[in-house]
Order: sequence, then structure tokens, then C-alpha cells
Amino acid sequence: MITPKIAIIGAGAVGSTAAYASAIKNISSEILLIDINERKEQGEVMDIGDGLCFVQTGCVKGADFKDARSADIIVITAGAPQKPGETRLDLVEKNKKILRSIFKSIGKLKKSAVVLIVANPVDVLTYEAQKITKLPKSQVFGSGTGLDTARLTFHVAKHFKVSPQDVDGYVLGEHGDSGFIAWSSISVGGVPVSQLKGFTKKDEKRIENKVRREAYEIINRKGATYYGIGLVIADILEAIVYDQHKVMPVTSRLKNWNGVSGICLGSPAVIGNSGIEKHWPLKLTAQEKKKLHKSAKVIKQYI
Repeated sequence: MITPKIAIIGAGAVGSTAAYASAIKNISSEILLIDINERKEQGEVMDIGDGLCFVQTGCVKGADFKDARSADIIVITAGAPQKPGETRLDLVEKNKKILRSIFKSIGKLKKSAVVLIVANPVDVLTYEAQKITKLPKSQVFGSGTGLDTARLTFHVAKHFKVSPQDVDGYVLGEHGDSGFIAWSSISVGGVPVSQLKGFTKKDEKRIENKVRREAYEIINRKGATYYGIGLVIADILEAIVYDQHKVMPVTSRLKNWNGVSGICLGSPAVIGNSGIEKHWPLKLTAQEKKKLHKSAKVIKQYI
């Protein structure tokens, strides 16, 4: 079996962790790690290389931007990091410039390439990347609310004392302050959370606050978040490489999805070999639709 070549642009905390997580999950025979800081890039490649004898991944190696032209999947993690007190949207102008510079350095992409945007603000940069690359919009999407959803499953699971793998449902909208939990989609062990005893509106508010504040809390304590998002990236790459047709909350260009069109936001979509196969027809409540439209309005200001 020949697996796709994956190029990860950015050898910082997020990019190197994504490369490490992908190597552990044996997602691809070849992973390229690319960064303008070649010394850092080389160090990360050497460090991950020390562990290749324990996995099936053939190689993780450093490369130039032009080498990404031949990649089947390109992951963009490079960008100015979120500092304590900053929102993701505060990074928009700096990271738009970095994004344009990256694609200029790469040059012409393969027509079949799938581009995954991770750098923040992911919803705005996904929209921008779709314009720059001119690839079909289904092939250019973002990590969206995957990390927010992972945080949600952790806190809901902790409340009910079950595994996070038994919690289903989504955080939707912006990967940022206007994102929201679609409580109508949440179930634990197949039972809608609204039907479970001992779960109150107060519990909802507490979990919502934890999910919304988690990134800020982590950044304040250790400077950056990377383990969680590294695994989210690896999970998305796995869905693409193995054509899993997996429903995931990613950032994509919406077309009349719960009344929102023309904006890139986090919503459930089916992910396979060629990127986004279709948007999942999740029906939101009237109140959740209002939150989605509010989130769309926020993002629209930045595109």
C-alpha cells in the first residue's frame, strides 16, 4: 500500500507534535516537516527520528517549501502564536500575511492536494486559503472545532464518570469566543444528555465556561496548547489517508447549512480521501441557530 505524502508547514509546538502523533499512528510512510527556522526543523526531525524504530512510519524528514508541491496533503500550522490575553482573532492580519507567504514559497500545488489549515484564526485563514490556492473548496478546510469538541467530551465524560469516547456531539461555529456547544447534539452512551438525571442548566454553563476558557488557561500556565490539537490533526489526517468517511467538526465553506452560507465555520462534515465529501445535515434548535448566525457574523467581519 502506498500512503500519501504529508507535508506539515511549521515545526513549532503544534506542527512538531502533529508530526509526532502522526508517526505514532502510522498514518503515512513519509512525513515532511518544513519551517523557515531550519535549525529548529532539523532538531524536531532528529528527535522524532529517534523513535521511528518503534513505529511503522518510514520517515519523518526536513524539507523545503518547494518540496510541498509534491505532497498529497499539506497541513498549515505556521503562524504567530496566541499570547496570554490575546484572542485568536487578534492574530488575523499577521497570520494572513504568513499564509500568503507560505503558499507563494510553495508555488503550484498538485490539483488533487488536500490542504488542512490549523493556524489561527482557523475559520478566517481557511477562507483565505481557499482564495489563494484556487483548489476546490472541498479540498481546503480547517481543523475547526475539533479541539473544542474534544474538550467538551472530556468534561462531559468527567461529569458522568465515563470514557470521553462514550460522549458524542459537537461544539460548532468559530474556533474561538463565539463558538458554542450544540447541546441538542450531545449524547452519552447513546442517551441524549437532556434525558440523563442529575445534569442541570448549571452544569451546562459550567462546562461551557470550561471549554471556552481552556485554551486561555493552558496558555497562561505553559505558553501554548499543542498535545490536544496535535492529536486532532492526526485524527483528521487518518480520516483522509484511510478514506474513513468520518463525520468530524471541521471548518469548511458552508452552503445553506442551518441558514448560513458563504462563510467558513466549524460544522460536522464527512471526511475522506478527497477532503470534504459532504456536510452532515445536523438540525439545530432555534436558539442554536441564532448562535451559529452570530458566530458567522463575527467571522464575516474579518474576511
